[in-house]
Amino acid sequence: MIGIDTNVIVRYMAQDDVTQSARATRLIEGECSPDSPGFIPLVVLVETVWVSESLYHATRAEVAQILRRLFSIRQLVVENSEAAWKALRTFEAARCDFADCLIHQIAIAEGCERVMTFDRQASKSGMSLLR
Repeated sequence: MIGIDTNVIVRYMAQDDVTQSARATRLIEGECSPDSPGFIPLVVLVETVWVSESLYHATRAEVAQILRRLFSIRQLVVENSEAAWKALRTFEAARCDFADCLIHQIAIAEGCERVMTFDRQASKSGMSLLR
């Protein structure tokens, strides 16, 4: 397995830098395979969403599309993919940040009964509001 950082994923998805995008594409499509996949840590997903929204001004629908495309690339493996998929579905259905959706899903996957927050927006991801 080959670990892949956010900047490589962003260049691969955006295809906006001739040199770096080509190198990222060569890595993901040429060197990674289902037998020797590229590994995407969950923090890379959060950073990719942040970069997409902040620097590329992607809409929620575009961010969801980026994540769906990323999750479907056969030669990539996403850390805790079940929680990532659930977080994506919550992100698409609720008005909350992807990071909050992911925090909630990871905690639930680890056996937490609930996830407490002071953030009203984050409570839309399924977290419980601490009063």
